[in-house]
Amino acid sequence: MTQTRTGPSGFPVPDPAPARLREMARARPLTYFFLLANGLSWVAWLPYILSQNGLGVWDHRFPAILGTTQVLGVLPGAYLGPIGAAFVMTALVDGRTGLRAWTRRLWRWRVGGRWYAITLLSVPAGMLLTGLAFSGGQVAAPSAAALTAFVPMLLFQMITTGLAEEPGWRDFALPRLQSRFSPLRAAFVLGPLWGVWHLPLFLTEWGGYPEASWTRPLAFLTFCVAFNIVMSWVFNRTGQSLPLSMLMHVGVNTFASVMWSEMFPGLDGELALVAMGTGASVAAAVIVVATRGRLGHDPLPPFFSPGHGGTEPSDRQTGADRARTTIDS
Repeated sequence: MTQTRTGPSGFPVPDPAPARLREMARARPLTYFFLLANGLSWVAWLPYILSQNGLGVWDHRFPAILGTTQVLGVLPGAYLGPIGAAFVMTALVDGRTGLRAWTRRLWRWRVGGRWYAITLLSVPAGMLLTGLAFSGGQVAAPSAAALTAFVPMLLFQMITTGLAEEPGWRDFALPRLQSRFSPLRAAFVLGPLWGVWHLPLFLTEWGGYPEASWTRPLAFLTFCVAFNIVMSWVFNRTGQSLPLSMLMHVGVNTFASVMWSEMFPGLDGELALVAMGTGASVAAAVIVVATRGRLGHDPLPPFFSPGHGGTEPSDRQTGADRARTTIDS
């Protein structure tokens, strides 16, 4: 039954969000989030997949902007997907109060300085060591152009890939999963779902189509599962800092797109993904053993109650965040 409210003229005005819709969203926020994230992105990506940049069914080629067709072909669907689904579900489940709290978490930059060092340096260091191992120690110095482009590309990735994905996967989904499952199990649920979201893009030049073999998506899924464990640990240990999750995510993308091919020209395609997946798996295994599967998760009450999805941190949680920030500094 649709709820009503009284307008300025005294006549009833239908509630823009029917009570039944809110009840459904609150009953299964994660289910509807994942359905929306995939559905919105996949529909938006359909023209790119059907175009000459993909299956070639549609006689149209997306123009390159900043050297890539992904700006027009992939980015709109990415913005509609995880962050769009998180916005819709937060509005339905938690209303305006929840949206304000969700927006504030986008700016949680205040974490210990060592976590910035870990986030910014561990990804390039890990990828460099992995590349050395898989290339047999053969490495070339990156060009001046690549070194110059690294930081601007990192910042560009922050407002594109990082902003499009992380408010959904890590900020909306991960805390709710961790309120229902153990941290490790939550990571193993989110990792494959994160990877599956990308799968339609393997029918485009984004995923190396048509030259790429069927093993490339599998290698990519392996990487997503393993690297999600690393990102879950960073997210938990930084007091659920979304900007730090974004930095770690785009650090991989930036190093892979700017530095990898220049430093390891023999590692491309499937072999590059196998190398990245192996490196992420080693890092994930170390973290799982070192944390005994807790992945830095705080046992205090989470930001979100699993049934109602309350987004305001409790006083106890806020105090814990302040204490953790002081310790980590």
